[in-house]
Amino acid sequence: MTTHESKSRPDPQRSLVGFTVGSACYAVPIANVREIMNPIAIQPLPHSPSVIVGVADHRGQVIPIVDLRVRFGLEPTMDMRRSKWILVSIEDRTIGLVVDKVTEVFGTAGRGLRPVPLLGGGEEARGIVGITTHEEKMVFVLDLGTFANLEASAEVDDAHQLKGRMLE
Repeated sequence: MTTHESKSRPDPQRSLVGFTVGSACYAVPIANVREIMNPIAIQPLPHSPSVIVGVADHRGQVIPIVDLRVRFGLEPTMDMRRSKWILVSIEDRTIGLVVDKVTEVFGTAGRGLRPVPLLGGGEEARGIVGITTHEEKMVFVLDLGTFANLEASAEVDDAHQLKGRMLE
C-alpha cells in the first residue's frame, strides 16, 4: 500500500458550510453562501420581527441581519464582534445570518440527509431540512427557504414566545 492510498480522502462534494449557534452544529448549502464576514454596523429597523436585529449597508446593498440565536430560542448575541455573518442568497435577495462561529466547509460523504424527527406541530417552523453527521457530531442543515419570508418566520417565533409567556 502506498502512502497516498493510506490517507483518508476528503469529501469531494464539500457542499455545506458548517457553523455553531450555542452548543449545536448547523450547516447551510454552500451554493447559497455569498460571503462569510465579520460583523459591520447595523441600523435597527423599527417594527421589524424579533429575529431581525436590523439592516446593514454592505457594498451598497441593504441586507436584513437575522440573529440565529434568537431564531432558535437562545439569548440574543450580546457581543456582535465575537460572531460571524454568513451572507446567503435566498430566492432573489441576500440575508445575513449571525452565527457564533463558522467551522468549516464539508460534505455528506455521499450519504443523504437524514429526516428531521417529527415532534408535533410547527415542524416547518424549525427551518431544518435534514440532519447529517460530520466528525462524529450531529449537524442540522438549515432550510433556507424558511428565511425567504422573514415576517412569517417571525410570526411563528412570536407565537411560540407568547405561548411560553401564557404558560408561565
